[in-house]
Amino acid sequence: MSMEIKPGRMVYLGFGKYWRSDEITGLNPIEEGRGPGRRTEVFVGGRPDPMIASRTERTILTDMVTAPEEIVRMEEARTLATDLVDALSDLSPLLRRVLTTEGRFDVDRWEERLKAFLTPQPDDDRPSPQTDIFA
Repeated sequence: MSMEIKPGRMVYLGFGKYWRSDEITGLNPIEEGRGPGRRTEVFVGGRPDPMIASRTERTILTDMVTAPEEIVRMEEARTLATDLVDALSDLSPLLRRVLTTEGRFDVDRWEERLKAFLTPQPDDDRPSPQTDIFA
């Protein structure tokens, strides 16, 4: 997967911390001692030690590569899909049968597809962990 860092963008790291996207050189998820306020080590050019961020590495990376208007559109799409799943799940069994038989609209199938869209997928093409990122 190819990603282009948007230069000069301020990225929120959590708890009032912001950093320029083009100065972040590495993100490392915290595994031991992880918890609220301790999600990711953020390596920044010119600093010998990483900063601790309260946001996940994936969220930080998304903010680094995605334009703000794209983020807004993605959130709108998620909200719309969530509302649609809620509306479909509230349909009575009779209305579901009528929609399926008379309207050829498979409510169950669409409900499954929307739920799959809303469920975060594992990143199978994630590169293997780096052992020495500053060599």
